[in-house]
Amino acid sequence: MNIDIVKPAEPPARRPTWDEYFLKLAMLASERATCPRMHCGCVLVRDRYVLSTGYNGSLPGTPHCTTHGCLVVNNHCVRTNHAEINAICQATRHGITLAGGTAYVTNMPCTHCAKALIAAGIVRVVIFSDYHDTLAERFFQEAGVELERHHIPDLTIHYDLAKYSSAVAAARRPCADSPEPSPPAER
Repeated sequence: MNIDIVKPAEPPARRPTWDEYFLKLAMLASERATCPRMHCGCVLVRDRYVLSTGYNGSLPGTPHCTTHGCLVVNNHCVRTNHAEINAICQATRHGITLAGGTAYVTNMPCTHCAKALIAAGIVRVVIFSDYHDTLAERFFQEAGVELERHHIPDLTIHYDLAKYSSAVAAARRPCADSPEPSPPAER
């Protein structure tokens, strides 16, 4: 058996930190949001493993804001669950404990979500954006939950298929639930 060590021709790109990585995953989750008033994503992690994800959206089987409009009470859309609640519920449905975990959230949790994260055993919350009228910071401090504010991560996904010698572009076939793919950008 021949074993070769092949070094890259150019130095590798900077790898994101774990916090940047999980915040980018939260940003990606937020793209599934169905309320136009706010897109929020949440990724629940323990020991660098994703336990659950969530985004703000309607209850399963119920109308979405994007199709039926927002149901607004006291300036809050009540048609949707917030990302943190959906992430907690997803973990619960699969029997996953969140004790000792970290919540990566695109926005500061609202008061109710902060209390739910604390009750679920989350010990650290990482955000890059604040939220209006929330007591989250107070409840996190009282409960001993570490709150970290980071800069928004790089918005670009750095993946260059042509650069990877072992990768081959897949044939483009439209999926039943996806729009026709856009042609690749010119370089």
